[in-house]
Amino acid sequence: MDRLARIENALRSYMEQDASAPLLKESMAYSLLDGGKRIRPQLMLLVTEMLGGDEERAMPFACALEMIHGYSLIHDDLPAMDNDTMRRGKPSNHVRFGEGNAILAGDGLLTKAGLVLLSQNGCDDAKRAIFEGAYAMVSGQSDDINLEERSAEALDRIHLNKTGALFRAACAAGAYLSDPDRAEAMRDFGDSLGLLFQMTDDLLDEEKDRQEDKLTYVTFYGREETKIRIEAEYDHAKAILAPYSGEAAETLRKLIQSLRSRTY
Repeated sequence: MDRLARIENALRSYMEQDASAPLLKESMAYSLLDGGKRIRPQLMLLVTEMLGGDEERAMPFACALEMIHGYSLIHDDLPAMDNDTMRRGKPSNHVRFGEGNAILAGDGLLTKAGLVLLSQNGCDDAKRAIFEGAYAMVSGQSDDINLEERSAEALDRIHLNKTGALFRAACAAGAYLSDPDRAEAMRDFGDSLGLLFQMTDDLLDEEKDRQEDKLTYVTFYGREETKIRIEAEYDHAKAILAPYSGEAAETLRKLIQSLRSRTY
């Protein structure tokens, strides 16, 4: 069974254990078990493996992180936020279950993530890294919807938090679960990966973002300058991985290459 399938099985197991109200359980599972790429939990497991840690020990932490990501997507899609009616090829949670139930589904996933982490003995630094990432993500979302300045500083602050925080959390937690001395380097890798992900996303969404007058790397710097910045982040992430060998390190190199090449 490959890594992605193991993550899917673990997430499904957590949902099957849930004895919550039937509609809440259904709406939480609808968004959590929707076949996403699971980049963040895979990232945590890969960093853990690369640094000599144990995947089985890390899996609950990776699932908790994916629950946090799932809650954020449900709330992002709400009419008061991005007002998106589709998510990964099917109706958004609030379209399928109603706005009130969608809010509760997001609340439920966030709370369940906390319960999963509390059930794990020790590794407080990894738990803290995950919830620091969750709070930073919300902070970035707040900065985004209450944008008062269109500056390079605001752009980086928003996206290092809104998008990058959970990448940073995944990498830092993976390090704390395996080799804590590498945590700062892995935080740096997570930041670089988050920026790479965001900038390539901005290239893909350029037309829509310009129509909505969004502050993105492309609308602020232009398409060509954004491509230059993508190359810089790619080189930086690749340099952080340079000391490492093995299957996990090679998979991480392929990951950053796939992000870099998905736009041009």
